[in-house]
Amino acid sequence: MSDSHPLRPISSASEIDHLHLLSEQLGALVPGEEYSDVTFVVEEKRFPAHRVILAARCQYFRALLYGGLRESRDQAEVRLEETRAEAFSMLLRYLYTGRATLSEAREETLLDFLGLAHRYGLQPLEGSICEFLRTLLSTRNVCLVFNEASLYCLTGLGEACMAYMDRNATEVLKSDGFLTLSKSALLTIVRRDSFAASEKEIFKALCDWCHHNGDGPEAKEVMSAVRLPLMTLSEMLNVVRPSGLLSPDDLLDAIQTRSESRDMDLNYRGMLIPEENIATMKHGAVVVKGEMKSALLDGDTQNYDLDHGFSRHPIEEEGRAAGIQVRLGQPSILNHIRLLLWDKDSRSYSYYIEVSMDELDWVRVVDHSKFLCRSWQHLYFLERVCRFIRVVGTHNTVNKVFHLVALECMYTQRPFTLEKGLLVPTENVATVQACASVVEGVSRCRNALLNGDTSHYDWDSGYTCHQLGSGAIVIQLAQPYMLGSMRSSKTMNLCSKCFADIQKKQPDEDCTPEPTPSSSNSQSAVFCNETSSSSSQTLSSKPASSEEPSTEATSLPAQDEVSSTDTARGTLSTPTKRPCDSASGSESESSPEKRVRVGEASCSDDSPRVPKQKNRRRCHRCQTKLELVQQELGSCRCGYVFCMLHRLPEQHDCMFDHLGRGREEAVLKMVKLDRKVGRTCQRIGEECS
Repeated sequence: MSDSHPLRPISSASEIDHLHLLSEQLGALVPGEEYSDVTFVVEEKRFPAHRVILAARCQYFRALLYGGLRESRDQAEVRLEETRAEAFSMLLRYLYTGRATLSEAREETLLDFLGLAHRYGLQPLEGSICEFLRTLLSTRNVCLVFNEASLYCLTGLGEACMAYMDRNATEVLKSDGFLTLSKSALLTIVRRDSFAASEKEIFKALCDWCHHNGDGPEAKEVMSAVRLPLMTLSEMLNVVRPSGLLSPDDLLDAIQTRSESRDMDLNYRGMLIPEENIATMKHGAVVVKGEMKSALLDGDTQNYDLDHGFSRHPIEEEGRAAGIQVRLGQPSILNHIRLLLWDKDSRSYSYYIEVSMDELDWVRVVDHSKFLCRSWQHLYFLERVCRFIRVVGTHNTVNKVFHLVALECMYTQRPFTLEKGLLVPTENVATVQACASVVEGVSRCRNALLNGDTSHYDWDSGYTCHQLGSGAIVIQLAQPYMLGSMRSSKTMNLCSKCFADIQKKQPDEDCTPEPTPSSSNSQSAVFCNETSSSSSQTLSSKPASSEEPSTEATSLPAQDEVSSTDTARGTLSTPTKRPCDSASGSESESSPEKRVRVGEASCSDDSPRVPKQKNRRRCHRCQTKLELVQQELGSCRCGYVFCMLHRLPEQHDCMFDHLGRGREEAVLKMVKLDRKVGRTCQRIGEECS
C-alpha cells in the first residue's frame, strides 16, 4: 500500500523540513558528557560541550577552540571569569538548539544573558533579548536596563528606556534603581529637556545619588545638571543652600539669570510624546478662553455647520483680541500644530499663534496675519516647551468673527524645512487633498485642475480655461508655502534645480527638447517675474502684457503641474499671441535693407557657413541667461536661441528666408490637376471668332 496521496502537492513531497528534530536531538547533548571534548568551568560548575558545534555557531568559540591556544587541546578545561552559571547554561542551550525561554528567567539573569550575547557577538540573540526587555520595563527595573544599554551601546533599547523614564520621571527619581546608575547614564537622563520632573525633585534625587556614591569630584559635575533658574527663590534658599553641594556664586548667578531673562527664554523641561495629539481632554487640555469652548477639543472634524461644531472669538484690533486660548495638561514640547478653519463656503481667514508658560510672556510661533488661509492648516516651528496656546484671528473675508473647528498639538519626528517662517513642502500642495481650490477660471468641474487626473480629459471636460486677454486662472492654496518652481514634463518631471544639475553633467548635449517648427511656437510667450525662492499662496494664470514685457521673464507651459518640492510665484501667465508692434519696432524700421537669404548665401562658394551657437542657454544676441522654457520658445529657424526681446526675426536680423520658405510650403500645399481641361480660354460674354 502506497503512502502517497493523489492530492498531495509536489512541493511538499520534494522538500523535507525536520528542523525541529535536529533541534531536539542536538539539545539532548547539552546536559551529558557523551562525545564531549571540551569543558567550561563557570562559578565552579562544569559544562561539557562539543567543539565543532560551538565553532559552527559562534565565531568567538571558533577562534578560542581552534586558534592554536591552550584551549585548543583535547579535553581542555576553559574557565570563564565574570560569567554567571545560570546565564551561561541558557547560552549553551541556545547555541545547540537555537531556542531560549526568556519568560521563565529572572530579570538579573536576562541582563547577564544579554551581556553574554554582546560579548560573544551573537547579534540576533542580542536583538531578541532587547525586544523582550522593552516589554518588561517598569519603574523598578528601567534604570538597571538603561545601565546595560548604555554599557553595550544598544541604541534602540536605550531610547525605549529614556522614553519610559520621561513619562514617569517622578517615580523613577524615587526608585532604588536610580541610585545604581552610572555617572554617564545619570547625566544622559537628567540633561534631557523631556525629563519632565520638577527641578526641586531632580535636585533632591541627585543629592541622594551623590551621598550613595560618595561626595567626590564627580558630585560637582552631577549637580551642574540642575537648572537652578527654574527653581523659585524660596527653593534655592531653603533647599539648595543647606545641602552645601552648590556654591553661593552658583545661587547668585541663577537668581540673576532668573531676574534678567524673559520667562520663555528659560530652559524649561516638558513632556515629549512623539506623533500624538496632546490637546485632548484625555491629556488634561482645556479651552480657557473663547466662545463655544466645548467643540474645539472633542475631536469631531466632520459634523459642523453655521450653528455648532466650532469655537470662535470676535476679531478686534491687534493687542486687544484675547483669541482662543488652550491650556495643556502639563508643560509639553511642541513643534507641530494643525488647525481646521471653518470651510463650508469660500471664506478665508488670517491669524497668528502664540505660546506661553505663564500666560504673561507670549512668543509668536506662527504668523499668518498677512495671508489668506482656509480649511486645514499644517503648521511647523522650532520645538518649544509651552503650557498655553493662543490662536488669534485677524481677518475674515465675510465678517468680523474668527471660527476654529479643531486644534491639534504634537511633537513630530518627521523632517521639515522652514524658510522665513514658512513651510517648504516636499510634496504637491496644489491638490484637493491639501485643501487647495480654484477660485477663478472656467471649468465643468470646480477642481478639475487639482484632482490629479492627467489622463481623462477632452474638449468637454477635464480642464480649466479662461478667455485670452480677460480674466485668469487663480488657485488658492490652503496656507502660505515657500515654493521654488513648478514641475513640467519638459524638464523630465524634475524640479528646475535637479534638471539644471543634469544639464551641467552633460555640457555637450542639449537637454532641452527642440521645438517643432510651427507658428504657435513663434507667437506664444509666457511672462512672470521669478525669484529663486518666494512665498506663494495664490497661483494665477493671466495673459501677458502686450505693451511692456518683462526683461526678466520666465516662460512656463500652461499644462505644467504644481510640484511638491518647488514653488510657484503669485502670478502664472498663459501663452498669448505677441502683438505685431514689438518694443524694437517693425521690420522696415529695424532693417530697411533687404536681408541676404540663407538659400542665396549657400549658393555662393565664397560665403561663410553659419556658425553653430555654442551656448544655447544664453541669448545669442544679448547673452541674457535663459530659463528652460525660454530655450524652447526662443528657438528660431536660423538655428539660434534668443530671449523674449530678440526672438522675432526682425529683432535679431534673422538670416533665414522666412518669406521664401512660406512660399515653398504654400506651393507644396497647392492642389494640382491631374488632367488637362483645354488649351484656349474665352471671356464671358465674348463671341467666338
